[in-house]
Amino acid sequence: MFSKDVTFRFKKTLYGIKAFISSEGGVKTNDSEIVDLYLQRDETAISHTAEKYGVRLRRIAGRILGNDASAEECENDTYLKAWGLIPPNEPRTYLFAFLGKIIRHLAIDECRKKETKKRQAEFCALTHEMEECIPGNSNVEEALNAAALKESINRFLSLCSETQQKVFVRRYWYFDPISEIGKKYGFSENRVKVMLFRMREELKELLREEGYTL
Repeated sequence: MFSKDVTFRFKKTLYGIKAFISSEGGVKTNDSEIVDLYLQRDETAISHTAEKYGVRLRRIAGRILGNDASAEECENDTYLKAWGLIPPNEPRTYLFAFLGKIIRHLAIDECRKKETKKRQAEFCALTHEMEECIPGNSNVEEALNAAALKESINRFLSLCSETQQKVFVRRYWYFDPISEIGKKYGFSENRVKVMLFRMREELKELLREEGYTL
């Protein structure tokens, strides 16, 4: 664990790095090179990560929290956590997924702590959709982290069309509203709802066939 002093100085450095990125721009570094910087304990790893993925990470947190300031705080905490997890992890080929998982968990935890009624209601409604087709006695986050179940869900998605995959990910990974998904892919809101409903039903059936009790 980091001491409070180290954490404070680290976050202060983050704000300076991000301000520099905003004013200067720059050439994006590839993921393997960024991971090398983490492994070398080179703090420019943070600047390259923020430059390449900062907007997308804030978007994930923002969907959950509905607050730009809180989303940015989660982004900073994500870099801090990544700094502590690389090494031993070396996510050269899945850096954004690695960071995305961190920020989703941080944002969900923050949402629960603040207990903002509107965001809680939206989040609960969304997770309820998935709880209907996720087995077990645990909550959605725990279940989705189970290796065997993740393989089953990935297998299910591989059987879906590219459009279905994108809609599913936008809804259940990025927490995009139905209206925005429809606009993005040129669908009516009803079509998106029907598509997601059918996909959840098909996922339930696949999981039942694989022996899961729903």
